[in-house]
Amino acid sequence: MLRTINFMGVRNVAFGITVLLTVLALFSWFHKGLNYGLDFTGGTLIELTYEKPADVAKVRTQLVESGYHDAIVQSFGATTDLLVRMPGEDPQLGHQVAEALLKVGGDNPASVKRVEFVGPQVGEELRDQGGLGMLMALVGIMIYLAFRFQWKFGVGAIVSLIHDVIVTVGILAYFQITFDLTVLAAVLAIIGYSLNDTIVVFDRVRENFRVLRKATLIDNINISTTQTLLRTMATSISTLLAITALMVFGGDNLWGFSLALFIGVLAGTYSSIYIANVVLIWLNLSSEDLIPPVSTDKEVDDRP
Repeated sequence: MLRTINFMGVRNVAFGITVLLTVLALFSWFHKGLNYGLDFTGGTLIELTYEKPADVAKVRTQLVESGYHDAIVQSFGATTDLLVRMPGEDPQLGHQVAEALLKVGGDNPASVKRVEFVGPQVGEELRDQGGLGMLMALVGIMIYLAFRFQWKFGVGAIVSLIHDVIVTVGILAYFQITFDLTVLAAVLAIIGYSLNDTIVVFDRVRENFRVLRKATLIDNINISTTQTLLRTMATSISTLLAITALMVFGGDNLWGFSLALFIGVLAGTYSSIYIANVVLIWLNLSSEDLIPPVSTDKEVDDRP
């Protein structure tokens, strides 16, 4: 029989760590701000293909010598493909940068595959819609859990998810990782992953209220978390291994996406144990909360 781990015995210490991480993440978020990518700020994207493997550092030097100091150069797909990102509101900027690179091509000439321009208004609209989509996802999750379980479970899950998002975005802001649409997609994926972890524990807590009738809420949570621990660890470790491979081999374009996922999986595993469950204790969840209300209407006997 699996020995029950006293997770809730250190819940006060975990609460202190949670508050510290959240405050630091919020400070970083509001003090440094997010390093929005071209998807949100507007700018130009140029995709180049070289005859031989491209030297990213050399291309950056060529752009600086041509007067483009704010260019971001990244490898893209094959070793011969590069992406150049440039902030600016001039729709012709992409063609000008491409011409400058073609002139200094040397023994490894490049050809332009595509040039895309994103206006600042479009970028601002994408940013607003992304934030609105995240809020709608959180509200929908709370409504679902309120009907699926009970409103106290919904509050616990939402507090846990908000913590995961704040910590992830705060770390990205601290290291000034480019926040673009792929990173936003990672944050939304984190919400789904963390919710899945939390629901597994909540479902076991609800089942154990029927089985462990004499157990206290804290004992129930400790037993339920221990019973689901192997499943949680297996899921988290396998997911982190896949994300690590993506970070190592995915290239610069997927670095922010995979880093956000990595942070979010760690935060989600922690919060499903030490935030969602602790909220249930604060709200004093009991077996009576899970009993459907009994109708007080009396049957009317219509017989004569």
